[in-house]
Amino acid sequence: MQLETLEQNLRQHVYYLADQIGERNVQHPAALHAAQAYISQIWRDQGYDVEEQTFMEQGIPCANLEITQRGNEQAEQLILIGAHYDSVIGSPGANDNGSGVAALLELSRLFRSSTTAMSLRFVAFVNEEPPYFFTRRQGSRIYAKAAHQRGDDIRLMLALEMMGYYSDAPHSQTYPPLFRLFYPDTANFISLVSNLRSRRAMHKLAHAFKNSTDFPLQHIATFSLIPGVAWSDHLSFWIHRYKALMVTDTAFYRYPYYHTSEDTFEKLDYARLAQVCEGLFKAINLLANSDL
Repeated sequence: MQLETLEQNLRQHVYYLADQIGERNVQHPAALHAAQAYISQIWRDQGYDVEEQTFMEQGIPCANLEITQRGNEQAEQLILIGAHYDSVIGSPGANDNGSGVAALLELSRLFRSSTTAMSLRFVAFVNEEPPYFFTRRQGSRIYAKAAHQRGDDIRLMLALEMMGYYSDAPHSQTYPPLFRLFYPDTANFISLVSNLRSRRAMHKLAHAFKNSTDFPLQHIATFSLIPGVAWSDHLSFWIHRYKALMVTDTAFYRYPYYHTSEDTFEKLDYARLAQVCEGLFKAINLLANSDL
């Protein structure tokens, strides 16, 4: 029943974000604010208090949204799970990043009835896409800087980035040069991607995920200069010396509709996304009750 509910809820979230709201960015402020309101309302319905980190961008009010499920033993230690809710110009953003936001909302729902030693923080970031990507105006960059200044004890940050597209067709998965020699050519897995500094934490999460589900997982700790490795909100936390990784279906290395108007609701595999979310919930629960 949990998987059925997960799948249904994931469908609903992505449909609302990509189909009902559509393209959402500073160029379409009403849609951006509608996405912000939707996320906030879902979290309030789940029983959370929503905090907003607000700032102006091109005369448009923008906000990172935050909720916290406080731990009962090591409450000052945090695992942070985040996803950006804006979409690139010209795209309704079903996979990028409606799928990540949907997973974020369902993970927060599942953890609402769970108890962990560490605290869990869920953050919806604004303005990840160009022209803000790789700049100080990126929503997650603003957030990570403030977290560092506050001295937040973030033990691990997970960026949920494009998680909904899978294929069992041979040669459906591509890679940067040489990676294909070590990884499968079928796009039926979810992946964890980290820098070398975050490698130990990534291996712990990978081990916990594999102990929690039989869903295929691949993982790698490598150099951030490789195209795609740093292309999400985890980079903002690397910059401030936090351990962080990306959870992804590998984006443009498999998804033919990346950053196009064809990134639409019906392209995604919600049954498999539900399996990934269930596995992540169990794996994060293990980490949040361990020494990370």
